[in-house]
Amino acid sequence: MQNNKLFIGNLSFTVTEADLESSFASYGELEEVKVVQDRETGRSRGFGFVTFTTDAAASAALAQDGKDLNGRDLRVSIAESKPRPRTGSRSFNNKAR
Repeated sequence: MQNNKLFIGNLSFTVTEADLESSFASYGELEEVKVVQDRETGRSRGFGFVTFTTDAAASAALAQDGKDLNGRDLRVSIAESKPRPRTGSRSFNNKAR
């Protein structure tokens, strides 16, 4: 299980990836910073992810939970893997004709 990726919730809609990077860089080397945006509007959805190069850095960064960023108290936790949908045909009409 990957423990170096953090979920960052309760973000202000004005927070940028650069804001997140500057808030979390002091805990260790960052591999990726992502603010999730709405596909249609391009507006922030109020959450994002920060991935560190080590689990230890991510664990240290959990200290940001409850800290203020742009007027909002951050919610920081280890990101959980999203279940992948099964691939392949699952039709009930697969009978040969």
